[in-house]
Amino acid sequence: MPMPAEPPTYWTKAAVQALPDDGQRYELAWGELLVTPAPSPRHERVLMDLLEALLPYVRRHGLGRVYSSKAELSWGDDTRFQPDIMVVPPAEAHATRWEDVQHPTLVVEILSPSSTRYDRFPKRRAYQEAGVPLYWVVDPEGQQVEVWMPSLTFPVIERDRATWNPAGASSPLLVDLALLFGTEHSA
Repeated sequence: MPMPAEPPTYWTKAAVQALPDDGQRYELAWGELLVTPAPSPRHERVLMDLLEALLPYVRRHGLGRVYSSKAELSWGDDTRFQPDIMVVPPAEAHATRWEDVQHPTLVVEILSPSSTRYDRFPKRRAYQEAGVPLYWVVDPEGQQVEVWMPSLTFPVIERDRATWNPAGASSPLLVDLALLFGTEHSA
């Protein structure tokens, strides 16, 4: 009886792209396969609320384009990420291949129990090394946002609001975290 083929111990983008579309998210960090299940409803609600804040802001200030979930970000054959949200600058906003998207100005990952280690460690390291100016790790359970920049060894923790003040914008984007996490109730 033939033995099933062993999965590669060092994954490449081509090997990951050959995997079946089974509802899992397959990402790649320096040859390590990162697998996470489909997101929870809470994750998707936070994602949609952030998109609702980002889309008009990015358009109003001419900051490029907002992508989410199935977008691909890669720097080499052994990295492949699908950030929950990324904003790419105007020069890359009309790319026709994901390989041409190399300089996101904001990357956002929303933590889930299955993605916490990946989002905080290998993905954060890759984003910092690639020079992504701002990386938000959004933690709905902890009701906070970890703010990372390339030069930081530890994140800045925001519990009241997350602020994005990109070059070219006349005012910053302010995200009220109580509203985002549903902890502020209207009277």
